[in-house]
Amino acid sequence: MDAAQIVLLLLAAAGAGWIDAVVGGGGLVQLPALLLADVSAVQALATNKLSSIFGTGSAAITYARTTKVDAGVAVPAGVIAVLSAGLGATLAVTISKAALIPLVMVALVGVGLLVTLKPGFGSLPHPHLRTRGRVLAAILAAGVGIAFYDGFIGPGAGTFLIIAFTSILGMDLVHGSATAKIINIGTNLGALIVFAWQGHVLWALGLAMAVCNVLGAQVGARMALRRGSRFVRIVLLCVVTALVVKLGWDQFAA
Repeated sequence: MDAAQIVLLLLAAAGAGWIDAVVGGGGLVQLPALLLADVSAVQALATNKLSSIFGTGSAAITYARTTKVDAGVAVPAGVIAVLSAGLGATLAVTISKAALIPLVMVALVGVGLLVTLKPGFGSLPHPHLRTRGRVLAAILAAGVGIAFYDGFIGPGAGTFLIIAFTSILGMDLVHGSATAKIINIGTNLGALIVFAWQGHVLWALGLAMAVCNVLGAQVGARMALRRGSRFVRIVLLCVVTALVVKLGWDQFAA
């Protein structure tokens, strides 16, 4: 890996931190960048987790200082997520770059369609939706389903968490993002423990990317809190569109 590749990865990490703090899914920037470098798919997944856990933790602290996090959902789901993501990570060694990129594109298109077809999605909170049954459904969706996906594949998990909280519990996008960061810490931790045990983490590169990820996350979290849900939605659509085009072009060119 030459100096130019490393610089591009550091810039991607900063951008991913910003995106992850605003809309979740920073791995949708960071992971494709790693996949374009000279590393295996599992090394890309592992190193992405190392960088992301620092940025996600940083964003979570910033959100918690200024907005309410739904602890009744975030704490139990976050604990369960460590185990679910770890299980997903144990299966990640079976996936190749050729299989990973189409899966990422499918996830991206799904998110983009949902946000486009529902323009009012996440603009306002609907607290009446937070019933006991829906809280349990959100915990299981986040702590089991999405957490397993995050350990196994990863990209877009933060975005899927936000969508789950806004659609199931009626949160607005800002509060959904704040709550999602807690579960994201659990998913990153569970997967990272497994990847580190298996020896797939590129520690020097991952820690350097983590510094840039934290810087981006701090800027992103502050902008999301200041500008609100409409800003979050616009960023989400722009990011999804750009990444679908980029990954689709790479697949076509290959």
